[in-house]
Amino acid sequence: MGQKTSEKGLTGAAAPVVTEPGRVRNVVLVGHSGAGKTTLVEALLAATGTIPRAGTVTDGTTVTDNDPAAIRQQRSVALACAPVVHQDVKINLLDTPGYADFVGELRAGLRAADAALFVVSAVDGVDEATTALWEECAAVGMPRAVAITRLDHPRADYEQTLQDCQEAFGENVMPTFQPMLGDDGESVAGLIGLVTLRVLDYSAGYPPVIGQAEPEHLNPIADDRNALIEGIIAESEDETLMDRYLGGELISTSTLVPDLEKAIARGNFYPVIPVCAATGVGLDALLDGFVSSAPAPPEHDLPVVTGVDGSPRPPLLCDPDGPLVAEVVKTTIDRHVGRVSLVRVFSGTLRPEQTLHVSGHGMSERGHPDHDADERVAHIYSPLGAQLREVGQCVAGDICAITKSGSAETGDTLSSKDEPLLMEPWSMPEPLLPIAVVAKTRSDEDALAKNLSRLVAGDPTLRLDRSPETHQLVLWTMGESHADVVLDRLRSGGVELDTEPVKVAFRETFGCGAKGHGRHVKQSGGHGQYAVCDIEVEPLPRGSGFEFVNRVVGGSVPHNYIPSVEKGVRAQLERGLAAGCPVVDLRVTLFDGKAHSVDSSDAAFQTAGALALREAAAGGQLTLLEPIDEIVVRVPDAYVGAVMSDLSGRRGRPLGTEGGEGHSTVRAEVPASELIRYAVELRALSSGAGTFSRAYIRHEPMPAHLADAVRKEHAAR
Repeated sequence: MGQKTSEKGLTGAAAPVVTEPGRVRNVVLVGHSGAGKTTLVEALLAATGTIPRAGTVTDGTTVTDNDPAAIRQQRSVALACAPVVHQDVKINLLDTPGYADFVGELRAGLRAADAALFVVSAVDGVDEATTALWEECAAVGMPRAVAITRLDHPRADYEQTLQDCQEAFGENVMPTFQPMLGDDGESVAGLIGLVTLRVLDYSAGYPPVIGQAEPEHLNPIADDRNALIEGIIAESEDETLMDRYLGGELISTSTLVPDLEKAIARGNFYPVIPVCAATGVGLDALLDGFVSSAPAPPEHDLPVVTGVDGSPRPPLLCDPDGPLVAEVVKTTIDRHVGRVSLVRVFSGTLRPEQTLHVSGHGMSERGHPDHDADERVAHIYSPLGAQLREVGQCVAGDICAITKSGSAETGDTLSSKDEPLLMEPWSMPEPLLPIAVVAKTRSDEDALAKNLSRLVAGDPTLRLDRSPETHQLVLWTMGESHADVVLDRLRSGGVELDTEPVKVAFRETFGCGAKGHGRHVKQSGGHGQYAVCDIEVEPLPRGSGFEFVNRVVGGSVPHNYIPSVEKGVRAQLERGLAAGCPVVDLRVTLFDGKAHSVDSSDAAFQTAGALALREAAAGGQLTLLEPIDEIVVRVPDAYVGAVMSDLSGRRGRPLGTEGGEGHSTVRAEVPASELIRYAVELRALSSGAGTFSRAYIRHEPMPAHLADAVRKEHAAR
């Protein structure tokens, strides 16, 4: 047992430490919610003796102990790292949430990993979102394997799920093991290796009894075995192998297995392994596959690195003795420990008591500013679910955690203070579901701002905006579940807050010219206020802004009060008129007025200017302008019709559709008021497979009946 740490929430349990990058494997588990990823991780932890039994890591979901958000939602909501040791190789298992709202945690896991295990339920099959993720991994050449889980479920259908995987994921997705039924003829009690012809018998539990296939085993697997062998030979670097095979030569296992492992590591072949976490079926096959076929960090291309000023640098090598380059792939706030950063070391060796340089990318639109600072790291830990175990170092290729970092945030680069470097950023989808938050009391405002900043810094899929037009604090999230988690974490941090409907940044303008007379005459306590002004209002083209013109002749309005009239008009433009929103694109001309030698003042002429504008509005045919966004929707071809129909119902104007490789891109102009919940509604419309982006393009007149409703709502408030 390792020495106990003194920090609350940390554990001194022994942690695996490696000194060679070649003895590390980083595997991310991905798949839809409910496929059994966390259950599988816990089963692998128990199978390797990392934990006494499955279920002893707190939900396998976060580095916070008993995360209330995960417990309330009954699913994983955050990335978790769980290392195991098998055949003297450290395997960092990265468990990701399956629900689409937590795609930021998924992307963090993909960034830290060198291979992906797609976990597919034998009950539910493959969904559209998992297929899209497969294509995303294919685009970057990430090696992949498939685990078909939940074989013990009464509705499990392994053969159909295997067929679904092959149809969804494409060529070279082939089983390397075949399930074998137990004596009851229904439950899966063993596996047979299609290349090695080894039989793994789990009928007495885990680990299995290993034997060789009997003659009665061979006929049922003949077709799958032949297809697998042909697939391996097709990917082999030995160009003579196919001719020898077609010539009738029996290719040895010792030749096929290394070729299979190489094809998997290169991302050209994708093995399918039947697995049951509850009974242990396939756990050893998975672990063996991670060791033999998942690429070690030195075999995987590393991200591009530059100087902090963007100057080019040589490509990185996964070398423990090279320049230190690591990346914060995830930052969370633990209620006991404080800030916890999950770090992937790409080059060099991270050691305790080391002073590092922290370099951040410009992500100010998401609340993450540029920063460059030196910072000392006191301790290094190996994470295990909710536990942190102190270690003496973390070499290139490995994953660790650091705590109490003052400035390091998700996506930041950690490097030597003598040679500061910056890694290329990784892509994140834009958060598109807005939530307006407001502190319950004035005393909660500072706490709300502080906690929001911390959450946004740790989660690149959050964005915080304070709208200058609606004066709302808007938190942009990935979806309702993501928003619920963020609000839960704010409240658990002691912040009292409410949410309110998101306001749209409407504007108003004049539909035609008008004149206004402003008269402010008041007598009180022997002191009077006197100001009169006459203005003319003319609409201007969209985007022209505001112009103020002085055409007073004869000094009817003294020169020193003319700026006061303009100030009063501008203030009224900001406050709004009929709908309480800013008034834009007009020219106001001051052409006459009156003043008093004693009672006129700056304040009086400001008031008169505002009154004149309001009178002009009463007879000036105001037009309400609504923001229009251009959206780009990408969906599988099967959903194009539904998307087009839905956009039409949102008053959208289609701009065009482009197709290719089973997906289509739909472009349209849509009023922003119709898109507030589109992130949720598109997901439901497309079975989770649709994505979209949006960008403001202009304001344009709103239909009269809708504008009247907006004005009535404002009047009611």
